[in-house]
Amino acid sequence: MGVDEDRIQPDEIEELYKGHEVSCHTSTHPTIERCPLSQVVQQIIEDRKALEAATGYPVRGMSYPNGSYSDDIVKLLPSCGIEYCRVVGNTDNFAMPENYLLWKSTCHHGHNLMENAEKFADLHKTQYLYMMYVWGHSYEFDRDNSWDLIEGFCEFIGNRDDIWYATNIEIVDYMNAAQNLKYTANGDMVLNPNAIPVWISCDGTIHKIGAGELKRI
Repeated sequence: MGVDEDRIQPDEIEELYKGHEVSCHTSTHPTIERCPLSQVVQQIIEDRKALEAATGYPVRGMSYPNGSYSDDIVKLLPSCGIEYCRVVGNTDNFAMPENYLLWKSTCHHGHNLMENAEKFADLHKTQYLYMMYVWGHSYEFDRDNSWDLIEGFCEFIGNRDDIWYATNIEIVDYMNAAQNLKYTANGDMVLNPNAIPVWISCDGTIHKIGAGELKRI
């Protein structure tokens, strides 16, 4: 099989996607709900191996090919080293996912993108965690002549000091770290046993709890 020059080549991936997160999509993109589980495992592991060789780091996330999955597939993902997996569809809201292995985005870039962006930018209640998650495919911008849409979105929502621009695995790692904080019974001290800092709010004050720090609050 010849090399498709229009596709990104493996030796380009590490430099091209620096600062981004590369994740799995299976090695041949089958409709995995119809595959034997042993083949699903092979699809994921072979994809991980190839991507990890290209990126130089552990690949820990995935998107379901063709949006296809089953309860059994969801259950086996952690055994394959997968910590989150995106499903297709749009929530049109900004809630955090209840299950990172069934992670549905706010919207596809072709579905209410700017309407959702404007709503997200107007959110202000600090007692909630909000997240706007956009999914899509880069080839669609050429196909649909919609580069102006995604560029306008980035110009509108970018460079704001009240938004954390994070990859999927950064969100998973941070939320796991937040859940792993250890509080005293009196609630006056907190220990962060994680390798990353975590921020908490207590009596209206924001506290940064550094990696490995025990802090009185």
